[in-house]
Amino acid sequence: MSDTVLVSASEGVTTVTLNRPDALNSFTNELKDTLLETLLQVAADPTARAVVITGAGRGFCAGQDLREHGDALASGDSAPLSTVERHYNPICLALATMPKPVIAAVNGIAAGAGASLSFACDFRIAADSAKFLLAFANVGLALDTGASWTLPRLIGHARATALAILAEPVGASAALEMGLVNAVVPRDELEPAAFELAARLAAGPTAAYAAIKEQLLYSAAHPLASALEREGELQNALGTSPDHREATAAFLRKEQPVFRGR
Repeated sequence: MSDTVLVSASEGVTTVTLNRPDALNSFTNELKDTLLETLLQVAADPTARAVVITGAGRGFCAGQDLREHGDALASGDSAPLSTVERHYNPICLALATMPKPVIAAVNGIAAGAGASLSFACDFRIAADSAKFLLAFANVGLALDTGASWTLPRLIGHARATALAILAEPVGASAALEMGLVNAVVPRDELEPAAFELAARLAAGPTAAYAAIKEQLLYSAAHPLASALEREGELQNALGTSPDHREATAAFLRKEQPVFRGR
């Protein structure tokens, strides 16, 4: 695959690094193709029990590479924004349906689709120098990469409206206050902090985590009765799992369970 995405693995944690540091990891078609392929591979990899997504250099992701996009517009390309259906929508769905927890380690600017990418993850840990900017309105566009769905659920409708329409940057401390991120740490502590959380999750009941993610996604679009029915289905499935049996037996023995994600 392209070197625009780097992948490493340790202790059940797979780290996916966007690797265009000279361009603040902005999205070219090559990067988007490679990221989507990587996410699908990681989702299917049983040795990857938790995932960290971050950016190389001083930025997380500055969103769409406007130079490539501008060249497409200037060339008379009839559908330069087909990338939403081709790339951004599938990337968002790959993260939302990933059967393992995903942490965004936001090391710098997260703008446009880069901000949306972080919102689609399950956890966000930000460096104290990080900034979030929904820059879409500044270039005459609406939201994409799932931000219209994820952002109101993270911070509420009113704040999501302000962030999207005013298109003003939000620093790390303000992002923490409004619930946009889970934690803020000094820049040099970001990588170990993200790995520590990911390793903790990787050692946990990952089959249960996958079911919880599915429940939350399902309930967002279904009425209570349907959500209760789906809860019952997933709970019944997990009730016969080796992880549940081991955890129950370990509790009765007053021991710590060993989860294997089964």
